[in-house]
Order: sequence, then C-alpha cells, then structure tokens
Amino acid sequence: MEKMRKILLTENEMPRQWYNIIADMPNKPLPPLHPGTGKPVGPEDLAAIFPMELIKQEVSAERYIDIPEEVFDLYRTYRPSPLFRAYNLEKTLGTKSRIYYKYEGGNYSGSHKANTAIPQAYYNKQEGVRRMTTETGAGQWGSAMSFACNHFGLELLVFMVKVSFHQKPGRKLMMNTYNAKVVPSPSTMTAAGRKVLETDPDSPGSLGIAISEAIEIALQDPYTKYSLGSVLNHVSLHQTIIGQEALIQMEKANAYPDVVIGCFGGGSNFSGISFPFIRENLVNGKKTRYVAVEPASCPKLTKGKFTYDFGDQSGMTPLLPMYTLGHNFIPDKIHAGGLRYHGAGVLVSQLRKDGLVEAKSKFQRECFEGAILFARTEGILPAPESSYAIAGALDEARRADLEGVSKTILFNLSGHGHFDITAYEKYFEGNLPDHEATAEEIDLSLANSPVPTF
Repeated sequence: MEKMRKILLTENEMPRQWYNIIADMPNKPLPPLHPGTGKPVGPEDLAAIFPMELIKQEVSAERYIDIPEEVFDLYRTYRPSPLFRAYNLEKTLGTKSRIYYKYEGGNYSGSHKANTAIPQAYYNKQEGVRRMTTETGAGQWGSAMSFACNHFGLELLVFMVKVSFHQKPGRKLMMNTYNAKVVPSPSTMTAAGRKVLETDPDSPGSLGIAISEAIEIALQDPYTKYSLGSVLNHVSLHQTIIGQEALIQMEKANAYPDVVIGCFGGGSNFSGISFPFIRENLVNGKKTRYVAVEPASCPKLTKGKFTYDFGDQSGMTPLLPMYTLGHNFIPDKIHAGGLRYHGAGVLVSQLRKDGLVEAKSKFQRECFEGAILFARTEGILPAPESSYAIAGALDEARRADLEGVSKTILFNLSGHGHFDITAYEKYFEGNLPDHEATAEEIDLSLANSPVPTF
C-alpha cells in the first residue's frame, strides 16, 4: 500500500459524523459576548442570522455529531477526497521525508468550502429560510455556497471583496451560473458599505467589510439568514470530514504524520485537516506538530493580539475571543484573497494560546515559487491560498534534511488555482510584490478598532 500514489477510501469507510474538538480541549474557549451587554450570547441572540440547528452546533460540546443523510448524499458526489503521496516532489527536492497531501479541489467549487456550504444550506432550508446572504474573499466560498443554495432551492446574495471581484472575474461568473447574485464590496447597497466608500472611495474591501454588508441585509428580512465560510465553530466542525478521512488514509498508507500543515485565513481548512489529528495528541498521546501558515501581510496568529474583537468591521457580530489585527484592519492586496481576514477562529485561537498549534507567516512570492514547483512535479495548479501550505511543507522537508532526519509531512491542498491564472501571470512577469504588516501598522489598527468595555 505504501507504493500507491493515490489513497482512496470506500464509501463504507467515509465518516458518518463530524468531530467536535471542544469535547477534548483541555481549556474550553471563552464564550462570545453580546456587544451591547457584555454577557455571553444565547441562542436567541443568534437566531436572527442563523438557523437554530447551526446555533446548537456552534455551542455544542458533544464529541460527534451525525451528518444528515441528504448532506451525506451530496458529499458522496465528491468524497472521499484523495490522499496523495508526493513522490515526484520528494524526488525533485531530494528529501528523505515523505510528503502527503489531501486534495480538496476535486468538487464542484474547486475547494474545501463545499464541506460546510452543503450542510449550511441544508439546515437553512429545513427551517424555512428562503434567501441567504454571505461574503466571499477569493470566491471559493461564494462558489460553494452558490451551488449548495441552488440545490436546496434558496436564493443567494454574495458580497465579494472588491479587489478579488476584479482580480477573479471567473469566480463571479461561476457564482452567476449557480444562480447567485454577486455584488462587489464595499457597495452602495448597505449602510456599512456606503460608510466605507465615504471615507475611501477606492477601498479594495476586506472580508470584515463584506461580512458587515451581508449581515445587514440578513437582518432586514425574517426569511433571510446569513452564512459564514470560516471562523465559526460549526464551520470548523463540518470541515473535520477532511481530517477524519485522512486518518484512515494515512493508516492505509502505513504512515502517520509528524507534522500537519494548513494555510490560514479564518481557520476552516486548517481546522478540517488538523482537529481529528489533534485529538490523537490529546487523547492517545501522539506527538504530531500542527502548523498554520498565514500571509505576512495578514499575520493575526503570529503578530496579532489575543482579545475580544468583532468578526466584522461594523461591529454587528458578537465579540469573539480571538487572535486579531483589529476589525478595521485592511490587508494588502495579495492574491490569496481567502486569507485576507483580520482574525482567527475561536477554536484555533484557544489551541494556539495553549501551545497546541504553531503558526508561521510567509511572503506571497515564496509561496508562488512553491506552488509552481508543486504544479510541475505533481500536476495540480494550486490555489494561491493553498500555496502557503505547500511553502510550509517545503520548509519542513528542507529542515528535516538539514537535521539529518526523515519526517512524515501531511498538508491540506485546499483547492485548485484554475480561476487564479492571472496571479501566476503576474508572478512570471515579476509583478507580484511582497508585503509585510509592520508592528506599527498592527498597533495602529488595534488602537483604531475599539470594542465595548464593560
């Protein structure tokens, strides 16, 4: 089995439950707080924007939660996703280490985002919702939600971060094909968007701004709900289908990872690949390391502050305990649009605070170099977001060789880059600048991102 390049599961081996890491965390995350009262939010505080079943999952401490049959049926159209051993990449590097990657780009959306889009649309449909709103950075999440909403008969309005709206027109057209309406954010459709444009008519937008716009629209209609593609507990829960499959596949390969790596924006794909393996550390004494790789231009885990902050720019969300750069932080216009988020998810933030996960930041040119090496050796053109995980895996292999040891490395290849070809064009033209957020910029952002004090 070790000599197999692709490792698949049978349908009977597919997990029938999502894994909830809260059940096994040594320190439970702090509760989200109501921005008006400072008290922990209850289900009634979230009911205006989320269906009750997702609210229950958000606060659940149950270790495993059943996957509904209708969701599982759609999962079966593209899952289990394959686990590959990167033999050609290993050979080119001349490394002694074994490199594996879980490929999540083979579904209708081209990324891991489908894993939570499907259940989110399903639960909203079950509770009588007619329309949904959401945000998207590079467009993977918007694409995933567009198909899922259309499948379950829901309308969808997507606020797409303006810089990505113009960088990636193919994603907009894909969402239109799946029957979604797409608006560049900030927009004149909402008070939140108009406020930003009054201050900065040329604003490139951010996920925080787009979230504010989507929530504002959802609050205006009782039959409209909001969905989020990362950050929240129930999103990480749904993504654990990735890591659970990978556990079984690594066993089939007669291997177990020394290090698990994922790129990091809000935390959904990193959580998905890592949480089931982190459980093995917590419960069964494994010693695997977990590395989240984020952009140097948006380094919330490596340079941010652990504190309560809003998940959006306008302060409509509950206050979340997270590593943050400040909810008013506007990241540089890097091509990994899905990683341009000011904060880290609550669960990853607590695990990072407890020293159970590591984080590092990378410049985009180095990541594109790794992505091109990967494409030339493994035949898959990675999404710009996924290139950060590749760069992290290359770091681990090279370091192991310098130390004279062999490691087993697993990373999540969260999506393909077919809609990002212009970013590769800019790289080949030498027109892909690096940017690093400075301590001064972050301090200023945090100072200008006030949150209520109680």
